[in-house]
Amino acid sequence: MKPKAVVLLSGGIDSSTTLYYALNKGYLCRVLVFNYSQRHVREINSAKKIASLAGVDYLVLKLNFPWRGSALLDKNAKIPLGKEDRKEIPSTYVPARNIIFLSYALSYAESISASEIFIGANAVDYSGYPDCRPQFIRAFQKMALVGTKAGVEGKGIKISAPLIKMKKSEIIKLGAKLGVPYEYTWSCYRGGKISCGRCDSCILRKKGFKEAGLEDPLWKK
Repeated sequence: MKPKAVVLLSGGIDSSTTLYYALNKGYLCRVLVFNYSQRHVREINSAKKIASLAGVDYLVLKLNFPWRGSALLDKNAKIPLGKEDRKEIPSTYVPARNIIFLSYALSYAESISASEIFIGANAVDYSGYPDCRPQFIRAFQKMALVGTKAGVEGKGIKISAPLIKMKKSEIIKLGAKLGVPYEYTWSCYRGGKISCGRCDSCILRKKGFKEAGLEDPLWKK
């Protein structure tokens, strides 16, 4: 019997590659997609499409951040122009987002007796978010082991971030080998029919495909 895993899927390059990675490792995957009143639903639709193409069941959870606190939650806030080597935490950071998402995933995983949670966090080519770093994943893992029945009984649920130390180009090369349908992924913070090409996420996507020596299939559609 295949081991069960919960995969967090946003519809972007990293999370989509992570899903295909987990499937390639032989896991029976269940996908969580979050609608947290972000600026657009384009990424949600991409996540649903990717999950469907991968042949896995998914749940879309509706959350609400009434206090906003992020340019991704406030349509009147400006999306900052992208930087490849950003040092500061940008306004697109959503307060404690991955803590909240992983907490839902942990509850779901424990309820279905899944042994692992996969998240596409990346600490190399990313926008400087503190909840995408190895120390955060390690800290959440410790909490999961002491704060759940599964953990206390010695059946702890593993938190896996297989892409966390990879460059975007390396992630894209891996995904290409695994058959990730990148033409259906979405990276742009602004949404719309066409990527803006100027936000952090767009710049990192373009840089990744260029360094991987591959053409971004999103633009072939």
